[in-house]
Amino acid sequence: MIETNPAMHGAAFFRLTALLGTIVLSGVGSYLFLRFSGEGGISALDLLRTALIAISGFWLVWGSVVAILGVFTPVATARPSAAPLKGRTAVLVPVYNEDAMATFARIAAMNASVIAEGLADHFHFMVLSDSQSTACVAQEAVWFERLLAEPHSAGRIFYRRRERNIGRKAGNVEDFIARSGAAYDYAVILDADSLMEGATMAAMVRRMDEDPGLGLLQTVPYIINAQTLFGRSIQFAAAYLSPTFARGAALMQGRDGPYWGHNAIVRISAFASSCGLPELSGAPPFGGHILSHDYVEAALLSRAGWKVEVDPCLAGSYEEGPENVIEYAKRDRRWCQGNLQHARLLAAPGLTWWSRFTFVRGIMAYLASPLWLLLLVSSIVAAIFPDMPVVLSGLGPPPVPFWTLGLAVVLTLVLPKLLIVARGLVDGRNRRFGGTPVALLSVLGEIVLSTVLAPTMLLLQTRAVCQVLLGIDGGWPPTRRGQNSVSIADGFRASWWIVALATLALASTLVFAPAAAIWLAPATLPAMAAPVLIAATSRPRRRSSTLFQTAIDVTPASIVVAHATILAAWAGPMSAADTAAAMADRKAPRHVSA
Repeated sequence: MIETNPAMHGAAFFRLTALLGTIVLSGVGSYLFLRFSGEGGISALDLLRTALIAISGFWLVWGSVVAILGVFTPVATARPSAAPLKGRTAVLVPVYNEDAMATFARIAAMNASVIAEGLADHFHFMVLSDSQSTACVAQEAVWFERLLAEPHSAGRIFYRRRERNIGRKAGNVEDFIARSGAAYDYAVILDADSLMEGATMAAMVRRMDEDPGLGLLQTVPYIINAQTLFGRSIQFAAAYLSPTFARGAALMQGRDGPYWGHNAIVRISAFASSCGLPELSGAPPFGGHILSHDYVEAALLSRAGWKVEVDPCLAGSYEEGPENVIEYAKRDRRWCQGNLQHARLLAAPGLTWWSRFTFVRGIMAYLASPLWLLLLVSSIVAAIFPDMPVVLSGLGPPPVPFWTLGLAVVLTLVLPKLLIVARGLVDGRNRRFGGTPVALLSVLGEIVLSTVLAPTMLLLQTRAVCQVLLGIDGGWPPTRRGQNSVSIADGFRASWWIVALATLALASTLVFAPAAAIWLAPATLPAMAAPVLIAATSRPRRRSSTLFQTAIDVTPASIVVAHATILAAWAGPMSAADTAAAMADRKAPRHVSA
């Protein structure tokens, strides 16, 4: 086991180790590919494909190296502390056209959890509304009034709504800090679908109290309440696989860790003095307000000398995820635009080199898809036109069979996940996921499902990148939370162009290079079935299924149970007629601010 604290001085060593290992492994793979493709002489197309393999393969190997580091990193022992809290904390819940009843019920559950810890005087809750829908604003009025009826709410739960949502969520938080931040020491920043135990908030505050240099502490939230096959697979991956990836990443991040925009605590003085976001010159998508503000705010804190840390071992932090491919793609489109925007910040003065590397990694998370697609297209062209002009002499016969390259790619993707299962068997973690056989079955199911959906996701991401590069602004569409089943007809409307491209690619290969069609089929056949896959994975799972079982299914978290209980109690007495009548009486909640 690697005995080190990821927040301490070993970060530089692990960064260098991971970078060198990734360069060597991706370099060897690129060299072997060049030897295979250029056996009879190397063409310009062979050089292009090798370059694409080198660039795309680097980031593929990087993810695996990070995961393997996480596998061999011990889980940090929790440091329970009963030290009294020194500061006062604002719990910020930004909302934008959300389901008000569900959102405010989450606040009620978190408030009850804080009260149960005996810490009510240390936490105030702030609903920061950017809602533009008249119906949503009216619903917020109804459920804010209900929220104020909860115990110990008076003087501790506040609401304010901006009529103009300048800067979106980042501008919403910035507006609060500018107006009311001086009244608080820290801010726990959440999303509308976030849940966090009172004990977790208290632990985060104690960490901030104990370390005056800590500017931001990020948790690794678990995904909850997923019902569809797609949602359950993401929930399982987040609960079972992500903590290992996060531990590996934390080794390298050290004090230059990530911020994901929610389920984190910030020191308000540090945030206020360091994180003023510029409005980029020019029009969106590359100009205007910064969409992926969280990465930038983490970089600005690091530039100012504040620690930004992630703790994968902080339990009690939860969020919800998209339940179907279409909703996932909508969210991913916004992230794509925000990450590509970071290209304009790479040369910003004073940033640490790791922050710049993080920007590049975020950019490549989306550019990788069109690069893989270009590799696929160039390989089809190479198969159709095998006698292209040679620009370099061959490198001799390849040393190993061609299929070993495919095996290497599979191992890169699969081996870290299997190692996570093996570690879970050794340390007993698998018991919280139904036992090793169930955990292994779920990991294999996640691998199969993500592989089958990969061509569709690749094309969706490629379209998003192309839209941004063509200057098309995706905006900030409101998120549809909860179960969203998709019909085959709706799936086809969203993916007909994917079906058409895949069909054209496979048909062209069958006509002009039939021997290569067998290599292309694993990518094109799932893409041709995209409407069916989108619809099928959006269906609710069977209750008796153990596939993608998570620890929270075995032992439900108290905050999740509390939210469900409160939501059921609120929904019971409030009929549709009552809601409509209440909405008619109020156009907006009372403006109550801290």
